[in-house]
Amino acid sequence: MNEDMMTASEREGELAEKADARPAYYVHTLGCQMNAHDSERIAGVLEADGYRKATPSEVDAQNVDLIVLNTCAVRENATSRMYGTLGQYAQLKRNRPGMQIAVGGCMAQKDRQRITEQAPWVDAVFGTKNIGDLTALLHEARRTSEPQVQVATELTSFPSELPTVRGSRVSGWVSISVGCNNTCTFCIVPAVRGKERDRRPGDILAEIERCVARGMKEITLLGQNVNSFGYSTGDRYAFSKLLRACGQIEGLERVRFTSPHPAAFTPDVIEAMASTPNVMPQLHMPLQSGSDKVLRAMRRSYRMSKFMGILDSVRAAMPDAHITTDIIVGFPGETEEDFQATMDAVRRARFTSAFIFEYSPRPGTPAATMEQVPPHVAHERFERLHALQESISEEIMASMVGRDVEVMITEARGFKDAATHRISGRDRGGNLVHVRVPEGCETPGVGDFVTCTVTESHGHYLISDANVQAGDTYAVRH
Repeated sequence: MNEDMMTASEREGELAEKADARPAYYVHTLGCQMNAHDSERIAGVLEADGYRKATPSEVDAQNVDLIVLNTCAVRENATSRMYGTLGQYAQLKRNRPGMQIAVGGCMAQKDRQRITEQAPWVDAVFGTKNIGDLTALLHEARRTSEPQVQVATELTSFPSELPTVRGSRVSGWVSISVGCNNTCTFCIVPAVRGKERDRRPGDILAEIERCVARGMKEITLLGQNVNSFGYSTGDRYAFSKLLRACGQIEGLERVRFTSPHPAAFTPDVIEAMASTPNVMPQLHMPLQSGSDKVLRAMRRSYRMSKFMGILDSVRAAMPDAHITTDIIVGFPGETEEDFQATMDAVRRARFTSAFIFEYSPRPGTPAATMEQVPPHVAHERFERLHALQESISEEIMASMVGRDVEVMITEARGFKDAATHRISGRDRGGNLVHVRVPEGCETPGVGDFVTCTVTESHGHYLISDANVQAGDTYAVRH
């Protein structure tokens, strides 16, 4: 049938059929926000080469043409998960001739030879600096029927220059730097991400403006040590300047950043946070340990007095700030006294939540050669610290009941949606809030803002079942 003879619906159906003929890809992401943002770049590179994102039903049915595993090397469990997942993918390839598998991210950068030896069914291995090479590797693997490996040691261009498929239409990540100059004895990141390199401020702001023009209302600035931005050029105020510049972007409602390093956290950053209305009163500040002795062994270039001083200054400037952290228990040489110092620090700091990890040695790091704490001791300490933090989290969240919070809606479906008709989002402090729309009130869409009264709390989320007749608040802003 000639296209001119088709109805509009017939033309749309043919276009959909053609679109479905494109190879379907699925990206499985392990690890941190940096990896999640890299996965957006991976998706952008693939779609620019003619791939399409697999539908949820295709993923569930394992009916895809390409699986990309974007890996993490920071913790042992992520490494174990990667090899376990690759083992499952081998059977998929046997069941689906022509399927391709690619492995990227930090483990690909670190263990490229081991991956090809233990998982010879992998078609392409690409490093953290080689996202743009992925499709060429896949084409070559298909041509030669041999696995292709491309792992660069030097960064030639920022990943931000690559096409991007954003995971959300209302909130997104913007990388301001890559790599890390620190020498923490437990960390593999400098080896797999390289030395720290900053983007130009103008390029960062231009990317943010493009995001806002496409409808995004919230941006999270990303960096391994986000607040040391500008140090390479001698401008120690560059990060606070960047925060203030974000405050001048019309339509940008919320700015967050992760993760800062306590050693580079300066008073001007606190002042910029407090004085820039769209910078949220939220801070993720990695503690790692409450013992100065352990911090020295970790080569963390701060001590507890500095860390607690930062928290005190943040709360003096922003009394409603919510602060979260990372903590490692069972680090080599950690004694019970050292662990008690961490417990004391957590009691004083009163973090809203904490990511607590049992130390696991990473080959190639100095800490891996130190005297190790027995695993059962580390696990018992984890349990004690986790219980303490959970009780603090519950107390902090309970203190929010009765208060009004502003929630940016990010999910049209929420907690027990079918029964409660709740929708979900984050408040200014980054807390997850499930909101029920009162009868007769406007239902907000994704990207809208709801000011509502918190009526119930749990350890890691809040609920607003506002009763407007009883005086509770419920108001929608578009």
